[in-house]
Amino acid sequence: MRSVVSSFVCAGRRPLRMGLLGAGMAIGIAAFQVPGARAADDNGNLVLQLLDRVNTLEEQTRDMRGQIDQLTNQVQQQNATLSKQIADMNFAMQNGHGGASAASGAGTASGGSSAPLASADDAPAKRTAADILKDGNAALLQRDYATAQADAQQVLSGPKSPRQIDAQYLLAQSLAGQKQYRQSALAYYDTYNRSPHGARAPSALLGVAATLVALGDKASACQALDKLASEFPEPEARIRSAEGIYRKKAKCS
Repeated sequence: MRSVVSSFVCAGRRPLRMGLLGAGMAIGIAAFQVPGARAADDNGNLVLQLLDRVNTLEEQTRDMRGQIDQLTNQVQQQNATLSKQIADMNFAMQNGHGGASAASGAGTASGGSSAPLASADDAPAKRTAADILKDGNAALLQRDYATAQADAQQVLSGPKSPRQIDAQYLLAQSLAGQKQYRQSALAYYDTYNRSPHGARAPSALLGVAATLVALGDKASACQALDKLASEFPEPEARIRSAEGIYRKKAKCS
C-alpha cells in the first residue's frame, strides 16, 4: 500500500516540478523580451518625431519659397518702374531741353556730318498750359472730374504764369464735382487770394459760399456772400443770380 502511495506521490511530484519550471522559464523569457519591446516603442516614437520634424521643415520651405517669389515680383516691378522713369527722363532731356539740338550743333561745329535725327513730327507734341486747361475744362463738362483735377494740378506744378489762376479755379471745380467740399472751399479761396481783383475772384467767392453751404456751415457761407457783395457790388448777372440762391439756402439775414 505504501509503495503504491509512494509511487503515486513520486509520479505526482514530477508534473508539479515541471509546472514550476515552465512558469519560471516563461517569467525569464518575458523578462528577457521586455527591453526589446521598449526599444521597439522608442524606435517608433523616434520615427514619429522625425516625421513631424520633416513635415515642419517642408512647411517652412514652402513659406520661404512664397516669400522669395513675392520679393522677386516686387524687384521686377521696381526695375520696370525705374526703367520707365529713366526712359521718360531721357526723352525729356532730348526733346524738352534741347538735347537733340545741342548734339546736332556740336556735330556741325566739328565739321563732321551728323546722323539724321528723328523728325519732329514723329515725337508727340508737348501740350502747353493752355492746351492742358482746355482739355481739363472739357473733361469737367463731361463730369470726368479726376482728369480735370489731374490737368489742373499739372499746370499748377509747372512754371508760374497767369494760367495758374485758371488752373486753381479748375481744381476747385473738380474737387467740388467729387464732393470733396472742404478741399474745394480751400481751393476756391486760394483762387481768390491769388488775384483778389481778377476776373476769377467773384466766381471764387461764390464757390466758397456754395461749398460751405454743402458742408452745412451756413454762417461762414453768409460771410463769404457778404464779402462778395461788398467787394463786387455790381457783379455779372449770373453771379448775382447765384448769390441770391445761396443766400436763401444759407438763410442769410
